[in-house]
Amino acid sequence: MVAEHLDVDRLLADPAIRIVVCCGAGGVGKTTTAAALGVRAAEVHGRRTVVLTIDPARRLAQSMGLSELDNTPRQVKGIDGEHGGELHAMMLDMKRTFDEVVQQHTTPQRAAEIFANPFYQAMSSTFAGTQEYMAMEKLGQLRSTDEWDLIVVDTPPSRSALDFLDAPARLSRFLDGRMLRLLLAPARSGKSMFSLVTASFGLFSRTVQKILGAQLLTDLSGFVAALDSMFGGFRQRADETYRILQDPQTAFLLVAAPERDAVREAAYFAERLVAERMPLGGLVLNRMHKSDISVLASSRSLEAADALGNEMTADALRIHAALMRQIEREVRVAATFTDAFPDVPAASITAQPADVHDVDGLRTIGALLAG
Repeated sequence: MVAEHLDVDRLLADPAIRIVVCCGAGGVGKTTTAAALGVRAAEVHGRRTVVLTIDPARRLAQSMGLSELDNTPRQVKGIDGEHGGELHAMMLDMKRTFDEVVQQHTTPQRAAEIFANPFYQAMSSTFAGTQEYMAMEKLGQLRSTDEWDLIVVDTPPSRSALDFLDAPARLSRFLDGRMLRLLLAPARSGKSMFSLVTASFGLFSRTVQKILGAQLLTDLSGFVAALDSMFGGFRQRADETYRILQDPQTAFLLVAAPERDAVREAAYFAERLVAERMPLGGLVLNRMHKSDISVLASSRSLEAADALGNEMTADALRIHAALMRQIEREVRVAATFTDAFPDVPAASITAQPADVHDVDGLRTIGALLAG
């Protein structure tokens, strides 16, 4: 089944679309696609655009001619502002974002206590799920300022991007969990972790202490107590951002290469988006091959090559036959997605002879996307 064509320009020009989230497996050109969308939105459609990457790789900065990216949007030079658009880019710094949230929602004294806590230092830098939750925080911050016409989000590889969607629910489970309530009980009563002398909690604390160690449990208790007043705000903002992702102002674009694993990942993510009632804008198939003489099938090319005495011409025909077989294989692989999701529009980007490393290259990718 042939999918409807994805009209990228109509998507980028629509003032009602404020957020585009690019998702996909690793190594499929997702970061380049996100950057190309940002360039086209700014230059062709005159939108004040920011590209937020959650992927710690430096490809986005390199392709935009920036020496580095950090937690603050940096304007990209060399963007044609004829239509009034601007392009900025930034890379999520999850620890700095966590620090900013703490500073914004508590007193300087309490913030200092939190920053000094070893458990916070570990959680804000390395704990699984913190990056995705802080990405939600940063997206919420960018959206709340109304400074940007369009926010393009470049997510990590898709299974991690699912964590990006799961962050609010996981936070709620953590806040409502039995373990956390037990840890909060002595803190809220004004007692230390080990001064709550009930038989049940004494048994609990001794058991956990054996597993985790007294110092870690003390650090955890202090961390929970310090953040207690902020938990409601964390959950509220996460829920608000999740609702924004479900709103028609957001469009999710799945990015895949014409390879089985990448297309399978895209289908896995599409199923999740449909289940969560999130707006699936379309599929971008990157690095697709094409031929200007596609009417000459691979089988006929091989037959002609075997019949010719001219070895140079025969070699050219064999190369064409191999290309046609690759194109046929890519079309079959892509069809596994389009057959499963016939209502999802799709666009393709022709494979380029070299990696994209500058704004001109991003313009080319954007033009191919617009098709």
